[in-house]
Amino acid sequence: MTTTTRPPSGSAAQVEHIPARTASPGRRPLLDVVIPVYNEENDLRPCVERLHRHLGDTFPYPFQITIADNASTDRTLEIAHELSDRIPEVFVLHLGDKGRGRALRAAWGISRAPVLAYMDVDLSTGLGAFLPLVAPLLSGHSQLAIGSRLAPGARVVRGPKRTVISRCYNRLLRVTLRVRFSDAQCGFKAIRRDAARELLPLVADNGWFFDTELLVLAERSGLRIHEVPVDW
Repeated sequence: MTTTTRPPSGSAAQVEHIPARTASPGRRPLLDVVIPVYNEENDLRPCVERLHRHLGDTFPYPFQITIADNASTDRTLEIAHELSDRIPEVFVLHLGDKGRGRALRAAWGISRAPVLAYMDVDLSTGLGAFLPLVAPLLSGHSQLAIGSRLAPGARVVRGPKRTVISRCYNRLLRVTLRVRFSDAQCGFKAIRRDAARELLPLVADNGWFFDTELLVLAERSGLRIHEVPVDW
């Protein structure tokens, strides 16, 4: 069963959201991993299956995976529902408009999990960083956690052009906004639900800049941001 509800504040999209069930009856998931997708019919199934296996093998608490579809025009939504029907921990959220920030705002806004995360569908980030990413949030040590391709210990394989663009962008943020975090745009982040409730109404962007704006607001609010070096 799928229900339709009014979108969270700040989103103009109609949201077709997940049924009211949990991965295990009576056990609220402690972690909700959101995967925003737009026309990802080729990558979605292997991504979700691999992520589900990894979390099932390594994450010691109840979890769920939310596929947040951004108005896909291919078979992405169909495949998402197939995965949800087959895997109890997988849920589907569908939005009528595009935008990664819009998808995260909607998915995080309705989630019951105390720790909310997201990652890119291409699984560019090594999954071994997942537990180090969310552990400080589960313990209450930090309110946000980000994967960083620029932190000491990170191992990155990417083209020189993208590396230069990424370093210049993050350098620009440090110079103009005086931020202390090292990597604003890595598609691997987590936040405590209470912090998300505080920050999401303040974030104006629904697209690519959503991550940066969220982190800047968090830092200026005095929230603790934990950085995890990642393999990329």
